[in-house]
Amino acid sequence: MEQQLKRKQGTVYVEDILIAYHTLKDVVYHTPLQKNPLLSERYECNVYLKREDLQVVRSFKIRGAYNRMKHLSAEERRKGIICASAGNHAQGVAYSCRALGVHGKIYMPATTPRQKVSQVQLFGKDMVEIVLVGDTFDDSFNEAMKCAKEEGRTFIHPFDDEYVIAGQGTIGVEVLNDCEEPIDFVFASIGGGGLMAGLGTYIKSISPATNIIGVEPAGAPSMKSALEQGRVVTLEEIDKFVDGAAVKTVGEKTFALCKEMLDDIVVVPEGKVCTTILELYNENAIVAEPAGALPIAALDFYKEKIRGKTVVCVISGGNNDIDRMQEIKERSMIYEGLQHYFIVNFPQRAGALREFLDEVLGPTDDITRFEYTKKNNKESGPALVGIELKRREDYAPLIERMKKKGFPFQEVNKDPKLFHLLI
Repeated sequence: MEQQLKRKQGTVYVEDILIAYHTLKDVVYHTPLQKNPLLSERYECNVYLKREDLQVVRSFKIRGAYNRMKHLSAEERRKGIICASAGNHAQGVAYSCRALGVHGKIYMPATTPRQKVSQVQLFGKDMVEIVLVGDTFDDSFNEAMKCAKEEGRTFIHPFDDEYVIAGQGTIGVEVLNDCEEPIDFVFASIGGGGLMAGLGTYIKSISPATNIIGVEPAGAPSMKSALEQGRVVTLEEIDKFVDGAAVKTVGEKTFALCKEMLDDIVVVPEGKVCTTILELYNENAIVAEPAGALPIAALDFYKEKIRGKTVVCVISGGNNDIDRMQEIKERSMIYEGLQHYFIVNFPQRAGALREFLDEVLGPTDDITRFEYTKKNNKESGPALVGIELKRREDYAPLIERMKKKGFPFQEVNKDPKLFHLLI
């Protein structure tokens, strides 16, 4: 098979995905494809969720990692492997290391949620060594490549590899086998592009009428940028919040495949992703990580096009750290227009703070944060004030009352530099 893939020069075909499917069938879970009544009613269509959050390592990444490592030569197994990952690929590699008896060195960004680091150790046990380095996947990737060269280890790429792409494509095999009706749309997240390259290759080959929609976070639209410029590009800066999809540079092989089969890419604001995470948990008891919630968050932007259609959303993973929930709630409320921060200069008159509470705040407005920006002159100095609204519509009246009552203010939400400095 190795010679076969080399002759294809980076291309992955349906046959490769079907071979991977048989390689993986006794290793990975055949995850459920569930029709979701709430989402179906909300969008007036048939919404099915492919639950890769229920996978053996709680993400789809085990598929590509195991398929790649299964094809290591005896010499490559002896020397060991190395990988770089923001979390989920690392877990898939760690699981595969233990299952196949191969030692692995796993490089992860220092910003990776603790939960994912702990899971990597849990799955790999004494067969893996974890190295935390850098702030992004790209930082870890560069360090891992140096180590691979120095120690002669085989690098297991998280997305830009034919075997990895073929492994991820096995999700498409399960989706088409399990859905009894023709599928009009498939939504899946894009980080480096491995999932979409494999999934899209299989589904477009078997069901060419199906629309393949990629979804990226607004803070890291690397595939969209590449498609717009007709070549792989490296983004200068990215928002690392959607860690499973926060990649500066997509793969050359995944780009070539996605260029051929993607029908569209939807870019979703991180705040919208947070709202979706909370809704999935509160309404469906589904724990989705940010990258896993991306496809469902994208449905709002496709509301008219999917009405009356059959839609599949791939929940790619459920490795969400509970320590992040407060940040997720905060980002959601800011996006929904319910959480606002101000620098308020209180007038130098007695009772100004009481007047603000009684006559500026609305009856359902809550102060969630209050701190003077100066330690002296508290009675008349500027203060950072966080206000939570019950409805988005309450914002304009709040602003009007502050102006009318003579409270000079600066909106922190509308100043990115000030926001990141203070919030």
